[in-house]
Amino acid sequence: MTTAATTVDLAEIIRVQTPEGGLRHDLRAVRVVWQREMIRFTRDRLRIITSLIQPVLFLFVLGTGLSTITNGTARNVNFRTFMYPGALSMAVLFTAMFSAASIVWDREFGFLREMLVAPVSRWSIVVGKCFGGATTAALQGVIILAFAGLVGVPYSLSLMLIVFGELLLLAFTLTAFGVMTAARIQQFQSFMALNQMLLMPLFFLSRVDPLTYAVDPIRRAVFDHLDVPAPVLARLNPGLTWGTWRVPTALELLIVAAMGIMMLAIAIWQFRSAD
Repeated sequence: MTTAATTVDLAEIIRVQTPEGGLRHDLRAVRVVWQREMIRFTRDRLRIITSLIQPVLFLFVLGTGLSTITNGTARNVNFRTFMYPGALSMAVLFTAMFSAASIVWDREFGFLREMLVAPVSRWSIVVGKCFGGATTAALQGVIILAFAGLVGVPYSLSLMLIVFGELLLLAFTLTAFGVMTAARIQQFQSFMALNQMLLMPLFFLSRVDPLTYAVDPIRRAVFDHLDVPAPVLARLNPGLTWGTWRVPTALELLIVAAMGIMMLAIAIWQFRSAD
């Protein structure tokens, strides 16, 4: 009797309780991963500053130089105003792509393996990473957005909200692209080299580049809030066309969202098949 009672007591002591699963548990994991990405971003001030250098140089140095050359070609519009949507997208691009580097960093130091063996679905880790990277990249874009008045763009609440929403969508898609490329890379140096190889084509590719379908809606929103003559507006903001048909803003944003969802799905599939 005593032996049986002791066995029961020991079983009660060493019994392992597994955490509850389900969608609610996975959503909590998404929030935890998102919070971790936000904490890492806010504590790394050097990363915030360095990510802003190139967009600021393009906007205020290159833009000022080109303004002297193009002076008079676009009445009532400074060339920096024309470059402003591109500078916003550039700020989001670099931050979103390099935020995915944390996956490779975590893999090198073994932290990613601990996350993968946690009792949560692997899709929650990927989604949390994408949401975290998208949020930090969009916040980086907000810093450039604060420079609007310096380039002749009005501080309109409706304009700021529209552009922020479009930047957030672009940031999600670019982060999903970065996570997808980082899913199987083992070394941080390899990821940085791959990033350098992929970033330049993003500046030159057209129809298959999500930046193309994101910059145009941002430019439309900016120029809709400028007081410029119609001929100048048509010349500086011709829009994205398929043949002779100008692609609507809603369709452009839908294409960006579809690209992001597709790349997120590929990243989730790669993480599910990873060791």
